[in-house]
Amino acid sequence: MAWRFQAATLVASPSYPNSIAWSDENLIAVASGHIVTILNPALPFGPRGLVTVPKSEPYPIGVVKKEDLLSGCLLPTTLSREPRPCVRSISWSNLGMAPNSGCLLAVCTTEGHVKLYCPPFRDFSAEWIEVLDMTDRLYDYLASISFKEPNIPPTEMSNEQVSDHPPDSVSGKECKRRRVNTSGIRNFGLETSCDQTPCYKNSKDVNAGSSPSSEAKGQGPCKVLNAKSGRLIGKSSHQTVPSFKSKGKSAKKMHEICSLPLITADQYASHGAMLSSLVVAWSPMLKLSSEMCLVPENDSSNWFSLLAVGAKSGKISFWRIHAPEYYSIEQSGPPTAVELIGILQVHNSWVTAISWALLASDSSNPQVLLATGSSDGSVRIWIGHGEELLKSLEVNNAPFYLLKEIININAVPVSVLSLMPSQSLHKILLAVGKGSGALEVWIGDISVKKFNRAGSYDAHDQVVTGLAWAFDGCFLYSCSQDNFVRSWSLRGSSLTEVAIPSSSPGLRSVSDLPDVFISCLGLVVSPSNLAVAMVRSFDVNQLDHMYEARLQKAAVEFFWIGGQQKDILSNTSLGFDIEGFPGFSEKELVYWESNILWSLKQYEYWDKPLVVWDIIAALLAFKQSASHYVDHVLVKWLSLSLVDSHVEHSIEMILPHVCKSFSKAASRQLHLLNIICRRVLLSEMKADEINSNLLNLGGLEEADFTQDKQHNLWMELLASSERELRERLVGFSFSAYKSIASNAASCSPEPGQWYPHGIPQMEQWVAHHNCHVHEQLKVLASEIRTCKRTECIELEAEEQCSYCSAPVPFDSPEFAFCKGLESTDGIGQKHKLARCAVSMQVCPTTPLWLCKCCNRWTSNLAPETLFMMSQYSIDFRLSPQSSPVKEVSKPLCPFCGILLQRFQPEFLLSALPV
Repeated sequence: MAWRFQAATLVASPSYPNSIAWSDENLIAVASGHIVTILNPALPFGPRGLVTVPKSEPYPIGVVKKEDLLSGCLLPTTLSREPRPCVRSISWSNLGMAPNSGCLLAVCTTEGHVKLYCPPFRDFSAEWIEVLDMTDRLYDYLASISFKEPNIPPTEMSNEQVSDHPPDSVSGKECKRRRVNTSGIRNFGLETSCDQTPCYKNSKDVNAGSSPSSEAKGQGPCKVLNAKSGRLIGKSSHQTVPSFKSKGKSAKKMHEICSLPLITADQYASHGAMLSSLVVAWSPMLKLSSEMCLVPENDSSNWFSLLAVGAKSGKISFWRIHAPEYYSIEQSGPPTAVELIGILQVHNSWVTAISWALLASDSSNPQVLLATGSSDGSVRIWIGHGEELLKSLEVNNAPFYLLKEIININAVPVSVLSLMPSQSLHKILLAVGKGSGALEVWIGDISVKKFNRAGSYDAHDQVVTGLAWAFDGCFLYSCSQDNFVRSWSLRGSSLTEVAIPSSSPGLRSVSDLPDVFISCLGLVVSPSNLAVAMVRSFDVNQLDHMYEARLQKAAVEFFWIGGQQKDILSNTSLGFDIEGFPGFSEKELVYWESNILWSLKQYEYWDKPLVVWDIIAALLAFKQSASHYVDHVLVKWLSLSLVDSHVEHSIEMILPHVCKSFSKAASRQLHLLNIICRRVLLSEMKADEINSNLLNLGGLEEADFTQDKQHNLWMELLASSERELRERLVGFSFSAYKSIASNAASCSPEPGQWYPHGIPQMEQWVAHHNCHVHEQLKVLASEIRTCKRTECIELEAEEQCSYCSAPVPFDSPEFAFCKGLESTDGIGQKHKLARCAVSMQVCPTTPLWLCKCCNRWTSNLAPETLFMMSQYSIDFRLSPQSSPVKEVSKPLCPFCGILLQRFQPEFLLSALPV
């Protein structure tokens, strides 16, 4: 039996499948009832973020005759009532979509509203900020075309919806009682002079989701007047008809109500279904080269992502959202460019599941795959091309093409989908979860448009609520409302169930959680594929109602999966005694070693966000009981990635060779090494203490520590790695400065573009480390001193203190002390000032970027090229296609490669990628 290694309780219980999502910046969002709880897996009991779902104002759709209010298509709406909306679906965007370069969170509620949220920018606030209401924009468009449906008549869509989800039958007396008591649709014939009643979509009193039957059977809520005041409950005017919030006379209100367009009950149901969203999903980030496509409007970048919103009408609306042109930690705002690029009829019934996958990510024209599932049991796979997605503006002609349609003969609703590219080129894997508990796996070849079903399995007894692939499709994890979580191994075209590893590195979870779970509503695999998180609901009837039941409605559990047998390893051994590993067999340790090495290999590609929390956590857990096993794994990784040697060596033998190979190593490899050194091998020391010791290292031969010899070796390795990265940054800055100085007319920096600040400080740093830097950098520094000075860059070597305006000499790239002001007693006060990790200039007093790994501050961001370097450049000359003026800046730490953040108090949530 597998044991969790940590857990966190929730104050509200989830209600729908896929209720948990893991972001690229290492944050977990859980759709728990009427709120979204956001937590840091590194600190599950620490601070949390919060998204509270408010009641939404209804949209004006039209006027329906009072005799049509109890027609079949409106009956579910008439009978539906929920006091509070709940969260139905959530999805994280890729890194770089938020104003601070983080992730945006899309939230879909049971009222059918979809909104985007970003982290708070003001201090002492845990509530996330709403940046965009997608349903408002969708209503604006639909109202502008008067809800026209060129492809499917409203009656056909309405009948299809009703046939799939017939309303509950109630007696005439019960129906009358409900109509009298509700403040939604009712007969106002005695109160108005009109013979019609206006109907609205998405009432704030109905269809919230705690009643699954009403949610699944209805077409959406409908609401018009307050029964007591007769006040029109609606949103502000968009296109079709005006709506009013201010108080006024009843006669005037009635006149405005009667001005709404008269529509049939079928038209109302169809229009309501178009506005009632069920599921949201972000596509992978797409980027097109500037040679292929012109720069988009609104000065937005070529980086963009698509947000797919599935509705009850069977349609998906596609929104193209561009990444910000530049990033900031001081302000928040909506995305620079948000465009509706298409509305596609993907199914004839409700869209219940959406999944994306990226093909040919290194291509200049990437392709994306889209899998959609419906309540009628059908699954369709679509393909879109990046260039068409960037240029598309025809809403009625969405740039997606059907590849495959999978029809379920039994018409069992699709609950979840999981799509991912296979290890083989042009091949994809698709897992389909059904409402019956069945599980299907399909293997497709995009090149020939052929899909084969690997198998269908009765995996669970109730609806499948979560699916997640791991290790490049080698494993599939499923969970269900029956409270079971299963692991499946895919070998070729055969899927077999395997056990989740029971051995856990380090200590098991000591949290005192009652083992009375009743259902599992979603699971997700960690960024490095070494852990899985799942959300489970408690059986509140078995909890202590005085203490437990009030605050413990559900829990997020974390399990290790790094011990799964991913590859068939024959005759493989560790090469040393394993008696010091209680609870582990030799094979399990070999599996862990193989999977950790595989995870580290995935991060050597610079375009993958550097989130290695689970790798660091696993290594630290092993270090507690068997530190030599951690040394063995890391030495093997260094041998394979940096030295390119398959021979087993000791630490003392391999580390000197690693230092000599730094000039040929990619920047991403050095970033990984720095993180592991700081967070695992030197974990006993604080970041500032490590930085201070690194300053005392004049060179590898001058190390002088009181710790053991092995500790010194790792510290020397970290010092060499960081100096290599700093040399690359300084060399690139010198080269950019030379290019600008030779063409001063072109030096006009724009927001978001990198510029070589701190040239005098870099010159002094090279002079101080003249005996350790590369010869090429020395030559470049001498050329800088003799080249023409340009006015575009501030070259004042003498800096001033931000507090007393005293001169600040350059003594260290990490911090500085001002000379202070002279006082009457001859003793001046000196201020300690932080220096920018990129430019080495004194940081201003404005909010700064902070690295959570090395604890360095940054005021000027580093160039993107630094993180893409495959080795040390010989002359650091810019390519003919690039220009320092057009170089993009990235909010990443130049020494750790992780996302920089704004400093937050300890009691507020912040991401921790390491």
